[in-house]
Amino acid sequence: MAPELPGWIIQRNDLFEELWKQYKEEQHTREKPEVTVEVLQDDKEPLSLPVKVWETTPAHLLKHIDKTLASQVVVAKIEDELWDLDRPIEKACKISYVPFSVTEGRMVFWHSSAHVLGEACECHYNCQLSHGPPVEEGFFYDMRIGEGDSVKETDLPPLQEGANRVMKEKQPFERLWVSKKNLEKMFGYSKYKMHYINALLPEDGSTNSSCYFLGDKDGDSLQRIYGVAFPDKKLLAEHLKFLEEASKRDHRRIGQQQALFMFDDASPGSPFFEFHGNRIFLAIQNFIREQYFIRGYNEVQTPNMYDTDLWKTSGHWDHYAEDMFRLEVEKKQWALKPMNCPGHCKLFGSREWSYRELPLRIADFGVLHRNEASGALSGLTRVRKFQQDDAHIFCTLDQVTSEMEGYFDFLSHVYKTFDMGFSLKLSTRPQKYLGTIELWNTAEAKLAEALNNFCSRSGRKWELNPEDGAFYGPKIDIEVYDALKRGFQCATLQLDFNLPNRFGLEYMTGETIPKADKEDKTVNDSAGAKSKSSKKTKDGPKEIPAVEPKATSMELNAESDTQAPFVWKEKPLSAGHARPIMLHRAIVGSLERFIAVITEHFAGRWPFWLSPRQVLVVPVMPALNDYVTQVQAQLRAKQIYTDIDIGGNTMPKKILRGQQQMYNFIFVVGAQEKESGTVNIRNRDDQSTQAKGELIPLDVAIDQLVKLRDERRLVNAIDTKAVVSGGNKDDALRKAEEKLKELESKLGEDDSSIRDVIALLERARLEH
Repeated sequence: MAPELPGWIIQRNDLFEELWKQYKEEQHTREKPEVTVEVLQDDKEPLSLPVKVWETTPAHLLKHIDKTLASQVVVAKIEDELWDLDRPIEKACKISYVPFSVTEGRMVFWHSSAHVLGEACECHYNCQLSHGPPVEEGFFYDMRIGEGDSVKETDLPPLQEGANRVMKEKQPFERLWVSKKNLEKMFGYSKYKMHYINALLPEDGSTNSSCYFLGDKDGDSLQRIYGVAFPDKKLLAEHLKFLEEASKRDHRRIGQQQALFMFDDASPGSPFFEFHGNRIFLAIQNFIREQYFIRGYNEVQTPNMYDTDLWKTSGHWDHYAEDMFRLEVEKKQWALKPMNCPGHCKLFGSREWSYRELPLRIADFGVLHRNEASGALSGLTRVRKFQQDDAHIFCTLDQVTSEMEGYFDFLSHVYKTFDMGFSLKLSTRPQKYLGTIELWNTAEAKLAEALNNFCSRSGRKWELNPEDGAFYGPKIDIEVYDALKRGFQCATLQLDFNLPNRFGLEYMTGETIPKADKEDKTVNDSAGAKSKSSKKTKDGPKEIPAVEPKATSMELNAESDTQAPFVWKEKPLSAGHARPIMLHRAIVGSLERFIAVITEHFAGRWPFWLSPRQVLVVPVMPALNDYVTQVQAQLRAKQIYTDIDIGGNTMPKKILRGQQQMYNFIFVVGAQEKESGTVNIRNRDDQSTQAKGELIPLDVAIDQLVKLRDERRLVNAIDTKAVVSGGNKDDALRKAEEKLKELESKLGEDDSSIRDVIALLERARLEH
């Protein structure tokens, strides 16, 4: 039974019905000529079909397409515009259909579902709705409910019941174009809807009543309810199974179970990494550092706090001030750094550079702080204090493409090591940006060229992500995928012509400047602008074209800034110099966020090289505790994280505890193992090793574990049949030598043939 509706909903519905009746009357009087449309289908020839405009809808044509596709269709597309299935066709056109399995289809389905949730919430809470958009994994609706009230767990069943009622009633989604005047009548009861109507529409504008609005800006405390919906029960069941698995993998749960990290109200949003969690942090950091050395990066350290003039010079103050932690020191305003790029510009600008020294690759694991809203903080995925594998490359224009290719090689190597796939998007110039259109066009073209080259070699594809670049330059956003196929934004590559100009950075081009011209010659920083003077010098890279320097006054966003107005003035280039190009790049991005991602990716079953608990040594009885500590000492000497359990529990309980704590290997030792210098190994991921097996020489086990770690293999397995190699080889040969001498001392004078055999063995030992 439908609930009794509040008066303001009844008035809104009455007005809608009145306007809908007018619309239908207008439609009835329209001419409806016949035209031909093309229905596009994958892997099939287009269908040419006759239709009547303002009468035939895309839904009428579903009978002509594949039945499987027709059963999954959510929305149509006419000339690349999403088109309701029941909306009449307005002209001759090309039509295609979008199923739920495609992102656009899910967004439309979830947008509609948000409206179902909105109706259920209005009826249950008598609330004022704000906005309810689709999001990546479903939808939500923000609303203002009674003063002091909040959404409770007990509210969810009646909301579910209300949503089910709407669906059972098969309420239609009807598109109606409404004037701003009528919208004000329809939604006059809601300050939130009125805000969006006034903000988004001109006085003579109109909108569609089924559109969703962009967030609330009035500062009221709103309640948000998330939901997800599916077109059939099978997909819903699959999603519930996915949620169950995702819950098991939740990094916050695993972090607590494995004592990896914690949070405290003493510093909200700033993780405390416990020693087991820090082991993972260091393993990732050391992996990246190793690659830095191989790939020619130089690691630096820069300050955590800067005078705000630095951020005004870089342009961040106008775009980012509200997201910085600010403080006053000696009557000057300072800010904790949220990124490293301005500091790296300071480093580059501190001395003279030659084109021969470029590219210069600067890496920095410095601590960063961003003033995230408290409501947005979530485990390790959204924090206020973090560290990145942050690096900046200063290079010439001619070196940009090769540096990008080097970045893609670095990226591929890292994510292959973690067994994670990734996708690529080119994010272009946003609405608010620094620099000229010409510079942006050049930068975007360079990124597109690098993407095309990489994708042609690797068989990948990339997507365009319009107007989502950084304010100082376009970027390539990399989304990585975990074991559950969820996407995460981690890596990024950004091309920046503007920051080197803001800081007046330059390098010597190698160009020979005639003495008479040295005083007056200046060169511009507009690396990407087209110029007739651009040419390749005899000894150096391409010159960068010239423009007149200009002064720019920066308006400050921060009300508390009482310092004198900051004026940035472009610094002319010295004779024979050019501006470098700056590449901002990260591979794993925030290490904190990346640890959250891989915790869920591996479900806490860490590969050996990442594992904070690599080996647990368990004795069969207390009398063997001394051998247990000897084994631990030898493993630790090779920097293998090794714990021992010599407590009062029984051996089976110790083994069970080790399994629960996800140790990669458990070494069980008894009297036989002590006597022979061996261990019995149980492999976390190999059920066949969970009972007593063959005895493995300790030196062989250690040698194989070192290989497993250093090769960063994902499979948790060692070769127990292997011959000792590497660092343990000398120990084995010394033991062989001692045995040979012992044998020789026992021989008599007549045992010459045996002595010859011993001599041959000794020679073989020395050659080996």
